[in-house]
Formats: sequence, structure tokens, C-alpha cells
Amino acid sequence: MANKNKTRRSAAKRFKVTGSGKVTRRKAYKGHLTAKKSPARKRKLRKGTVVSKADERNVKQLLGM
Repeated sequence: MANKNKTRRSAAKRFKVTGSGKVTRRKAYKGHLTAKKSPARKRKLRKGTVVSKADERNVKQLLGM
């Protein structure tokens, strides 16, 4: 029988898997120094996005999938 993969808890807090199996993430550059960023830029950073195909396999491995 194959061994189970443990979930990296740090990754589990950062990523979610959609119903179709895609991995979602938050956008970077919203954490601090927001006074100098335009409102439009900050608004666009609010929404999540999908992890790139190149990184998806690694992220799923971290999530124990």
C-alpha cells in the first residue's frame, strides 16, 4: 500500500483547491506600503487568482494530493 502524503500546514493556509481541481492563491504586494499604490491597483490585488500550470504540481504535492 502506498504511503499517505502529509499536508504542509503552511501551504494549506495559503492555497485552496477548486471543485475542478485548480489551485487558487492570493495576489502578492498587498501586505504593506499601500499608501503609494493607486486605488485601482489595490482593488485588483484584492481578488484571488489561479496558480500557474508550472507551479500547480508542486503546490498540490505540498497539499498532500
